[in-house]
Amino acid sequence: MLKHNKYIVIIFLSILVIFAACQQDDYELGTLTTPTNVSISYEIVGLDEENPYGDGTGVVNFTAIADNEISYTYNFGDGSDNKVSPDGTISHPFTKTGVHKYTVTVSAVGTGGLSSTKSIQVEVFSSFSDPDAEQFLTGGTSKKWYWAADQPGHTGLGPNFEDPGKAFPAWYSATPFEKECMYDAEFVFTMTENGVTFEQTAGSAFIPGTYADKIGVEGDVCHGEDVVPDLYGVKNVSFAPANSIATVDGKYRGTSFSFTDGGFMCWYVGKSTYEIIKISDNVLEVRVEEDGTYAWYHKFTSEKPSASEELDVVYTNLIWSDEFDTDGTPDAAKWDYDLGAGGWGNNESQTYTNNAENASVSNGTLKITAKADGGSYTSARLKTQDLFEFTYGRVDVRAKLPTGGGTWPAIWMLGANFPDVGWPACGEIDIMEGIGNDPGHIQSALHTPSSSGATVNMKSTTVADASDEFHVYSVNWSENQISFLIDDEIYYTYAPDNKNADNWPYDADQFLIMNVAMGGTLGGVIDPAFVESSMEIDYVRVYQ
Repeated sequence: MLKHNKYIVIIFLSILVIFAACQQDDYELGTLTTPTNVSISYEIVGLDEENPYGDGTGVVNFTAIADNEISYTYNFGDGSDNKVSPDGTISHPFTKTGVHKYTVTVSAVGTGGLSSTKSIQVEVFSSFSDPDAEQFLTGGTSKKWYWAADQPGHTGLGPNFEDPGKAFPAWYSATPFEKECMYDAEFVFTMTENGVTFEQTAGSAFIPGTYADKIGVEGDVCHGEDVVPDLYGVKNVSFAPANSIATVDGKYRGTSFSFTDGGFMCWYVGKSTYEIIKISDNVLEVRVEEDGTYAWYHKFTSEKPSASEELDVVYTNLIWSDEFDTDGTPDAAKWDYDLGAGGWGNNESQTYTNNAENASVSNGTLKITAKADGGSYTSARLKTQDLFEFTYGRVDVRAKLPTGGGTWPAIWMLGANFPDVGWPACGEIDIMEGIGNDPGHIQSALHTPSSSGATVNMKSTTVADASDEFHVYSVNWSENQISFLIDDEIYYTYAPDNKNADNWPYDADQFLIMNVAMGGTLGGVIDPAFVESSMEIDYVRVYQ
């Protein structure tokens, strides 16, 4: 329903236009007045005897006053966007490293758009840097980024006027490949001797309906240089401490980056400053404010998505399965148990048992049940280690997930050489992981020597009814690529170009694992009211 907000806005604006037309005869233009007595003062944050140019944050607080003004517009003389302040007060971070002098101009705007200006010079010191962010963006040399078009929410809209807890795309979240015209956009960040540069090297500018009316063009479509002259060309990139409402929430990186010369990343709302939500080798999530009302959320990736991903090998020969047709305990010829507590390094809260109350078969499904047990928790982790192991093939698991904050259901695989080489050298394939504290969130991941733990080789999606209905979670594993599917639709493929032991430990046998953990690094806080919940598995089938 949220995707229809733009139409609600259009209807609302149409009503306003009709109302304005009806009132036209009563409208009377007031006296045009030019503001006078414009003055501007400032305070450099952290300035004292030992720090004559400030504390290194580069932040300066400005105050402008005038007579007969309506609002104020600031130009900070550093290539950043002009900013409007209704009351004349504003804070601005100057980001160029070192001590630099800037000419700051304020325009006091009166009725009819008449204005008066005043300029001052500010000399301020900035020492802020985020070398890790620079490395991720550029790869140390030059790196190309794309829209994460295959991911839900690769662009989204939320409020920019709520408390920090509302800093997410609460109003709208795009479905995969929803905005057809913009996915050929390519963005290049380059490390140079003088810092980082940015250039959009392909694609167009998408202008959302929220902003299109402000510049008098058609909205929710793509435009070229004729509408947005600053679309192309090399821009300089500066970094600064982030200071938005979202940063106050403490969940973001705390860094923003800005482009000179009106640069932007395809989605045009007249802004050149992006706040980093998350950044890694192949993930860039940012937030950009359109104005005091709107905040846009964008996801980019360094691995170009494809709308027409295909399996390179189709496996149809069923070699192993469990249909769970016999009531009782799981088939001992097919399943063994991991036993014990702690979650093997994941800080989980459950103890794994082989008790029937934690793992049983009835009415055609296997139930893996996590239970509260007097202040602690029990559950089960089933595996085929030493019973069934294979190299290459497809796994289909039809399952319905548990509910409750803190539950962490997982269907996954581990290299059979785990006892000899350890983890992550053995390789791990996470077919499906769910998060009870984020209902509907589903993710798949690969853990290798080159990327383990909080691996960059992962992707998430949303299955809204994952705990109400059965869905088929699959992996298709060949010698060339590993693809993850939900209900036979591919949503993530891992296929490194240059395979080696560090990024591809997937040329040897793996075994299957299914479990429900409680808490831990992904499960998070456990609901104090949690009693018990089960992951139900209808079948497990392996094809080659």
